[in-house]
Amino acid sequence: MTDDVNIYDCIVIGGGHAGAEAAHAAAKIGAKTMLLTISKDTIAKASCNPAIGGIAKGQIVKEVDALGGLMGITTDATGIQFRLLNRSKGAAVQSPRAQIDKYKYSAYIRNLLEQTENLTIIEGMAAEILVDGNQVRGVVCTDGRVFNCGAAIVTTGTFLKGIMHTGTKQWAGGRLDEPASNELSDCLRKLGLDVQRLKTGTPARLDAKTIDYDKTEVQYGDEKPSPFSFLTDSITRKQIPCWITYTNEKIHKLLLDNMDRAPLYTGQIKTTGPRYCPSIETKIMRFADKTRHQVFLEPEDEEQRTIYCNGISTSVPEDVQDQMIKLMAGTENARIVHYAYAIEYDYCPAIQLKPSLETRKIKGLFLAGQINGTSGYEEAAGQGLMAGINAARLLDNKEPIVLGRHQAYIGVMVDDLLTREIDEPYRMFTSRAEWRMSLRSDNADKRLTQIGRDVGLVDDLRWARFQQTIEQSERLAEFLKNTRKAGKALWDYLKQPQNPFYHEIIQMPEISEMGVRADVIESVMTDAKYEGYLAKEEKAVENYQKDEKLKLPENIDYDKVEHLRAEAKEKLKRFKPATLGQAGRVGGITPADIMIIQIHLRKNNARHRSD
Repeated sequence: MTDDVNIYDCIVIGGGHAGAEAAHAAAKIGAKTMLLTISKDTIAKASCNPAIGGIAKGQIVKEVDALGGLMGITTDATGIQFRLLNRSKGAAVQSPRAQIDKYKYSAYIRNLLEQTENLTIIEGMAAEILVDGNQVRGVVCTDGRVFNCGAAIVTTGTFLKGIMHTGTKQWAGGRLDEPASNELSDCLRKLGLDVQRLKTGTPARLDAKTIDYDKTEVQYGDEKPSPFSFLTDSITRKQIPCWITYTNEKIHKLLLDNMDRAPLYTGQIKTTGPRYCPSIETKIMRFADKTRHQVFLEPEDEEQRTIYCNGISTSVPEDVQDQMIKLMAGTENARIVHYAYAIEYDYCPAIQLKPSLETRKIKGLFLAGQINGTSGYEEAAGQGLMAGINAARLLDNKEPIVLGRHQAYIGVMVDDLLTREIDEPYRMFTSRAEWRMSLRSDNADKRLTQIGRDVGLVDDLRWARFQQTIEQSERLAEFLKNTRKAGKALWDYLKQPQNPFYHEIIQMPEISEMGVRADVIESVMTDAKYEGYLAKEEKAVENYQKDEKLKLPENIDYDKVEHLRAEAKEKLKRFKPATLGQAGRVGGITPADIMIIQIHLRKNNARHRSD
């Protein structure tokens, strides 16, 4: 779109998981894009656990992949252990997870970005976002360089005014050995955005060669790994095990005796951390009756040089960490490569955003990832992808793509961020999705690949694969519905909870002769098994969509809505819901409030028609 060296259509600030997806998406769609990152070597760095996916997070990765993103294909290429979580439970809550070689993962993403047309990667740190009349005009770096643009996507992770803590020691930083971004945080405040603080943390890393694995429990990956990308047929690479050990009462006593030196409990750390990934100090305080907590020893790379201690995130002093490691089975003689720390950082509550992830105050300014109050690589990637898509569409004067709660976990996440008070880092769970049976990991392509194709992200290779999936699915479903056994369709047998013919059916010569892929067979079987539940969800979605189609005027004056409660007025003015359905999901809004708003809108519409 533009030719000048320092003029871009879109600038992405930050090269983490959100930034990588945002830059790739915007450039692939056609915007001349610049990715501004402190170092090319840390693009898509796994700064916390060396893993992708997990409960509900795996579904997000599959959705990112279905839309044409990078995370799924990169995980398949660099994963060192794959497991399908909740395998013994229903398909709605089964989620893929993989340990990755974090160095190869970062290098792979960087390579994909360097091959992306319309994308330039520049090293540097943003200091200021230039705005003219509430419209983004460019980005100024800390070294004085100026780059002009029509849209900017801020994906700064934990770097905004980051303060790191280990015991009483505090230092500025975005993550280990990297500087904090202070000037950009001040700039966001000056632009009128509400900026608040959150906290997260990470455990110690150990020298893998110094661990006695005989004292731990080994955990292997799945015999047949489940790929993340719909382009991956199978994963045949040798997998590396993880190991499990436990804390004990001696460790708990050690920590309790040193709570007066723990920043979380001395008042040194004043912000809230993730409830569902608590520090070991918080665990022993919150669950005082437990005598031990599980610790996963996870390799960070294929060569197994370092081990991530999943389960003992902490910010206690280094000498306490040393003693804790010595008291744990298998790590008595382990060498700590780098100590655990907590980090406090600035974020912008997402209620300041439109559903497109563009800020309400500044046109062309998008936020994605931890800056919106979320945690996790996967949540960041999902937001980055959508911000990249919508920034490119804004530049092209097209309507934004907003995924509904019924379409994707990404849609659930964005809607939650816009309708909820976030006082701790937001993490996705399957329980957050009302229609999770329809939002399975196996059908993300059927839900989203058409959208990815329409916006320009899905290439010909992925599109051909998707068309093959649809053709095979339809052909197999037709066969199962029209083939009978003992007077009953095979499709109906698959609905039985304990179907005695399941394995017999999938091994039928007729199905083998069709040449249907194994992943397609599994997905169609799941559709058959849960057909009744899916039909109920479809009816519920129809009702949901009625309210979602009723868009609320951006300039609606809730103070002038007669009979609306004062609390409801305050909430709606603060959250500014985009639709009537979204208004109903704002905390504290009642069905009666929604009815009053409907009456107000009907009166206004009637008045306008009469005028």
